[in-house]
Amino acid sequence: MAFPADRPRRLRRSESLRALVRETVLEPSDFMLPLFAVSGKGVRKPIGSMPGVAQLSVDMIVEEARTAFKAGIRSLILFGIPDKKDAEGTSAWDPNGPVCTGFKALKDALPEMVLVADVCM
Repeated sequence: MAFPADRPRRLRRSESLRALVRETVLEPSDFMLPLFAVSGKGVRKPIGSMPGVAQLSVDMIVEEARTAFKAGIRSLILFGIPDKKDAEGTSAWDPNGPVCTGFKALKDALPEMVLVADVCM
């Protein structure tokens, strides 16, 4: 067995060197916060299968997004939970639905936040 040509320990000598050569770094800005929008005001309905996650009304979503933005999260995905589903998915383009009103409220409150939508038809 020959002496190894790679000697990685020289790159581990200091924190600065380790930071320079590491492969993966995850920052809060690398994550997208999932939020679930429902109609109403002051609504926070926990999702049983997802501990710590809740369906939120638009006013609560704005508060949640502000907290996340202050923590360094710069993007979120808004899942709209319609009051009533139909075969045409009309809630997806309802200007008074949770997704449209949520987007407007979020852009007014946090214009720098990147928003993605899933209308949950």
